[in-house]
Amino acid sequence: MTTHAPHTMLTEDDCPGFSRGYRLQHDKVREQWVIQAPERALLADPIAVAILQELDGQTRLGVVINRLAERYEAPRDQIATDVLALLSDLTKKRIIRL
Repeated sequence: MTTHAPHTMLTEDDCPGFSRGYRLQHDKVREQWVIQAPERALLADPIAVAILQELDGQTRLGVVINRLAERYEAPRDQIATDVLALLSDLTKKRIIRL
């Protein structure tokens, strides 16, 4: 398992997944997706949900980006920017591990 300092820049070769204790879960009562964390929950917007549902800790980000660009028929470079920005932020917060 590769570990990176929280300030390390993500690349398309990284295979991120949720850190221990974190997971994406649908809150049926509120009809919203949340990142379930120890003693708290963070709301996830639809773009974040689409990205986070692709993470398994084994799939390279480049593959995830390709899938999302194809699924949403969006420019790959825009998808890459969104994915890397979100996951960089969540990595700094230690919600996502590399």
